Amino acid sequence: MRIICVFLALIAIFAVTGSGQEAGGSSAARFEPQAAANAYLARPTAQEKARSDAYFEGGYWLQLWQFLAGAAVSLLLLQTRLSARMRDLSCRLAPFKPLQTCAYAVQYIVLTSVLLFPLSVYSDFVREHQYGLATQNFGGWLGDSLKALLVGVIIGSVMMMALFGVVRRLSRTWHIWGAIVVLVFFVVLVVLSPVFIAPLFNKYTALDKPEVVDPILRLARANGIHADKIYQVDASRQSKRVSANVSGFLGTMRITLNDNLLNRCSLPTIKK
Repeated sequence: MRIICVFLALIAIFAVTGSGQEAGGSSAARFEPQAAANAYLARPTAQEKARSDAYFEGGYWLQLWQFLAGAAVSLLLLQTRLSARMRDLSCRLAPFKPLQTCAYAVQYIVLTSVLLFPLSVYSDFVREHQYGLATQNFGGWLGDSLKALLVGVIIGSVMMMALFGVVRRLSRTWHIWGAIVVLVFFVVLVVLSPVFIAPLFNKYTALDKPEVVDPILRLARANGIHADKIYQVDASRQSKRVSANVSGFLGTMRITLNDNLLNRCSLPTIKK
């Protein structure tokens, strides 16, 4: 549920702006992206590289299994007419069409989440621990998952009400207006997520380290990112991953560095 834009743009900009002096000090050393990339890729051992490849390649297969599992659940609901019974129950519970849609959406999201829960446990908890990327125990992970389910129920039911309302009223052009509705929801989520959704899962605090904050803010503003603060998030309570991101829009835009990055990396590394 976390709406996050990856910080690669800032990382790349910091990398290419780094310069050094030649031995004589008369001219700046030329930056060679390919050489720098090759040097970075040569750092892991063969065992570490094989483990990394296995994680990412397995992730691609996992996406396929998640898609197939979702399709199987949808077919199950249709073939057993469970979906029809959920629709009939919604009609009995609510007198108005929008509320009927909302009632069905709540049932659908909760039921499919329950049916897909074993796969979620493997993909998001077991597998992350197998590769040494997670720090959270099962109770903490389950708590975050329940919060994510609640957020999904609220957002999903409202979106489904809007989409079905478009279908009922604009039967000939519903696909056009439906796409617009989804786009509007996406923009709203991008704006609201950093302020109202992300703090449900982690603690965000303003970073008070001028040696880190000042150069990043200067670079961000030079590239059209009008953030006035950099936040630190306690991502270490869930993961060992090092990451940073830019999220939000207009007044909610913010730059966030996770505490793994700040605690495990040197200042020159953070700047790159």
